[in-house]
Amino acid sequence: MAVSGLLPDEIEELAKRVVEANTRAGRKVAVAESCTGGLVAAALTEIAGSSSVLDRGFVTYSNQAKMAMLDVPQDIIDTFGAVSVACVWAMAKGALAKSDADVAVAISGVAGPDGGTEHKPVGTVVFAQARRGEESTEPVAEMRKLDGSSRAEVRRQATLVALELLLP
Repeated sequence: MAVSGLLPDEIEELAKRVVEANTRAGRKVAVAESCTGGLVAAALTEIAGSSSVLDRGFVTYSNQAKMAMLDVPQDIIDTFGAVSVACVWAMAKGALAKSDADVAVAISGVAGPDGGTEHKPVGTVVFAQARRGEESTEPVAEMRKLDGSSRAEVRRQATLVALELLLP
C-alpha cells in the first residue's frame, strides 16, 4: 500500500474520483462518521477542488454526539445499538437535514481491537446513504464484515466503502 500524500494512494485516488464525479454532477456531499473518525472527510479534502463538493462532515464518535449533532433518537441506540442499520440510516438522514448536501453517507462500526461481540465482531461496519428528497424511503444501508486484523485495516476499508457510496 503506497503512500505519497497524507493517506494511502488508493484512498486518495478514489477520493479524487468522488470529487470529480460529484463536481460534474453538480452534487454536494456530507459525511457522518463514527469509526472512521473523519477519514472520509480528510480524504475528500486532500483533493484540490473538494470545496465545490464537500459541504460538511460530522465526526460523531460517541452515542451522545450522534444524538446531539445528527438527531439520532435515543431509542434507536438503546434498541439496536450504534452499529446498526437503524442508527446509520438516522445518521445519514440527520446529516442531510443539517447540511446543504444532496447526498450523505454515514458509517459506524467496531474497529477493534476491543468492543466486538458474538453478533457484532471486530470488523463489523454499517454504512448508509441518504439522498435529498428521498429521506422517507426505505433505508439504503448495509452491514459488512471487514477484515478485522487491525484497527487501521478496518478503518481503511470502511473509508474506501464510504467513498464508493459517494460516487453518483
